[in-house]
Amino acid sequence: MNWRSALKFRSSANQALVGVAIFIAAFDNLAYFRNLVDSFASSPWGHLHIGSLALFLFFALILFLLLFSFRSLLKPALIFLLMLSALTAYFMDTYNVIIDSDMLENVISTDSSEAADLLSPGLFVYILLLGIVPSLVLSRIKIRDETLGGAILSRLKLAFGALLALTALVLISSAFYATFVREHKELRYYMNPLTPVYAAYKFGKSRFALADAPMQIIGADAHKPEKDADRELVIMVVGETARADRFSLNGYSRKTNPELEQESVISFSQVDSCGTSTAVSVPCMFSIYGRESFASHDGHPIQNVLDVLGQAGVNMLWRDNNSNSKGVADRIRSQDYRTSDTNPDCDEECRDDGMLAGLQDYVDQQDTGDILIILHQMGSHGPAYYKRYPPEFRKFVPTCESNQLQDCSEAEINNAYDNTILYTDHFLAAVIDFLRNNDDRFETSMLYASDHGESLGESGVYLHGLPYWAAPDAQTHVPLILWFGKNFDDVDFEALRRLQNESMSHDNIFHTLLGLFEINSGIYDGQKDILQISRDLAGTPAEFD
Repeated sequence: MNWRSALKFRSSANQALVGVAIFIAAFDNLAYFRNLVDSFASSPWGHLHIGSLALFLFFALILFLLLFSFRSLLKPALIFLLMLSALTAYFMDTYNVIIDSDMLENVISTDSSEAADLLSPGLFVYILLLGIVPSLVLSRIKIRDETLGGAILSRLKLAFGALLALTALVLISSAFYATFVREHKELRYYMNPLTPVYAAYKFGKSRFALADAPMQIIGADAHKPEKDADRELVIMVVGETARADRFSLNGYSRKTNPELEQESVISFSQVDSCGTSTAVSVPCMFSIYGRESFASHDGHPIQNVLDVLGQAGVNMLWRDNNSNSKGVADRIRSQDYRTSDTNPDCDEECRDDGMLAGLQDYVDQQDTGDILIILHQMGSHGPAYYKRYPPEFRKFVPTCESNQLQDCSEAEINNAYDNTILYTDHFLAAVIDFLRNNDDRFETSMLYASDHGESLGESGVYLHGLPYWAAPDAQTHVPLILWFGKNFDDVDFEALRRLQNESMSHDNIFHTLLGLFEINSGIYDGQKDILQISRDLAGTPAEFD
């Protein structure tokens, strides 16, 4: 007997399924068990409840794996699921994230640079120990031959046993499971790989169903009043991963906004994002649908506010120093500023400041019509916060100089993150300077809004992307800032400042953009336009009505 044959094992298909289920439950679900312990360990009968939920996961995994128990499919499917579970386990264990359909959307839209920030030795260790090693062991197992009838009977017996066990677990602790389903929805999302596979199914189903859907036209009646002869120049800055509570404009104790504090900006401190990821929030903030409606319409091809402004004759340009516009700018002129070919301000990575280079030439080339420029920042994108700012903005020290946040102290993570906000402050001040230089020719204004926030280790959660219902305020509470040039009329600054601490959201952006350009259209809702809300507060009618 040679060594190759000695390493061969014989097993029934059911034994292989059960073995893989045990392995995945025990080693790929640490985040699940950690969250169970945090939720139930201190409660009466808590450890029994945790044990019951552990068994529930195990038997649920058996039923799930039985879906792939056909002989020719068995090993390839189990190896794929082992690798998938290992990959998912790393991100759930390390950052305490949940892999749902929104997270998959974010993953698919992530570019190579962002993906590289997530690579680490820890990731390769997970893939090796939890993916490759068990897959090699499984590949050496020889599955015993079964007749078709015998295979069906044995699978049915295993399925019946698992279902019986699940039913018994629920019946024995029916009151607990009723509470678990009702009050601890987020814990179920940590079941690996059940949730990621379901999320992939849900994601693929929605995209397939909408693949050939026609584009819905909105705002076809959009136009500027004939009496409005003034030209508007508006720059909208789409921020990345900025938290409202880290802006000193909003009361943060650190001076993260030293330059903006010297400007007459209006910072709204109570703003909720559309989502917790760029892939959701960016399309949502430009959509006519508010957050509550956007989820049910997500993926349906429908024009956004940029299409409406284009129909009204506004000249538009999108410059991107992030991954991309997530489809928002597909029908307008766009430019990629993630490369030194276009961005003159690149060192370790290309800086947001570089998006202002040559922008005056674009403005000068537009002989007629209003102008909207959208600048999509790299901003505070994690986990490599230390890369997000030039060396001169390393004010708060010591900083986390790694993308492995769990290896850094809380202070180091916060320092690095706050430095990213300091650099964003500088960039927004530079945008204001650019607009101020064009005051004589245009009514100028700036609108800044971040797409979502960021968890920095609070309650063991890092980064962003949790389902909205489970996300902490750190991921959904975002900054929104307005600035107006000297010639921008029809603005009641006192009334606007009275709104600074009122509840706002990304739902306001669509209609506020229409209001900034004084666009008339049947789809315009003045009750969602921040400028119109301030006029109503002050009892001042809009001049362009």
